[in-house]
Amino acid sequence: MFTGLVQGTGAIEGAENRGAETRFRIRANYALDAIELGESIAVNGVCLTVETFGDRWFTAYASRETMDVTNLGELRTGSICNLERALAMGDRLGGHLVSGHVDCIAEVAEVRPAGESNIYRLTFPVSEGRYVIKKGSIALDGISLTVNACGPDWLEVNIIPETQKATTIVRWSPGRRVNMETDIIGKYVERMVAPWVAQDESAAKKTSITEDFLRKHGF
Repeated sequence: MFTGLVQGTGAIEGAENRGAETRFRIRANYALDAIELGESIAVNGVCLTVETFGDRWFTAYASRETMDVTNLGELRTGSICNLERALAMGDRLGGHLVSGHVDCIAEVAEVRPAGESNIYRLTFPVSEGRYVIKKGSIALDGISLTVNACGPDWLEVNIIPETQKATTIVRWSPGRRVNMETDIIGKYVERMVAPWVAQDESAAKKTSITEDFLRKHGF
């Protein structure tokens, strides 16, 4: 589990392709203290497992499924990525709960200035629109952000100077593809209420009270 507060960026030192799978070697641009074998690190918001490591570097394997549903396949030697180590029990939850499991790819459609900030508009598959709400949370390439405005297949986020300095977002321009993870709480709520919603819909279909019935009886 992560928070979406990117701890720093890293550079891809190697991407060894094995068919549809890839093993990455990543060097952090900040101190990676007490890294452990098997720990989880989010790379552009994708939860990967540390296989080997050294001073400020680690390797991680990305399966075919991971490569198919994320933008990791676009990373090349020299590419810069966002990094976040997994949340430890007792740590501050400064962003929001992020699982590191990407839901879809969003695409940057527009970038416009707003004072010292930049506003980014992104589009995404309409199937994910029900999980995106105004003033709700969204993770884009692993960055926890607040949705300023949204529609069925688009959203806008306001990026302050500190976020621009600390993440890869300063490199985003129209056409850039980014990993998008919607709020995990919303997905759990949807799953939990689904049986009751289905029951209500079934009951509504069985009722004999219709608009025609009400009109016929003077309502």
